[in-house]
Amino acid sequence: MFSSIKEIVFIITLGTSAMFASALPAEANTNVARSTSGDFTHYSPGLGACGQVHGDGDAIVAISKDIFGNDANPNNSPQCNRRIRAYYNGKSAEVTVVDKCMGCAAGDLDFSPSVFRALVGATDIGRVRGTWDWI
Repeated sequence: MFSSIKEIVFIITLGTSAMFASALPAEANTNVARSTSGDFTHYSPGLGACGQVHGDGDAIVAISKDIFGNDANPNNSPQCNRRIRAYYNGKSAEVTVVDKCMGCAAGDLDFSPSVFRALVGATDIGRVRGTWDWI
């Protein structure tokens, strides 16, 4: 009989724990991806902060100095070669981080002309507001 009381207490405790765990809000998960908003611009790439040479037709992006970091050797930045998916007006593009944008605010992205044209339609617009995610 004594062991059955322990079993009952264990089952009640287990059931109560499961009930409270399922009542936790979904926001408690801090690993949920959230889109970043920022200005999208374009530039003529060359030798980037990650130590690679790229051209106007490459699917690349420069991110703000605030996100890129300030390592004495920028080639060591953990942001180098990370992938981003950018969104603007129903279009999206995947790009690789290869450079640091000194004039960009924290959420801004500076694209190669070909990527900017694919997202926006033309490079003469110069600056638009979009969103992006790390992928």
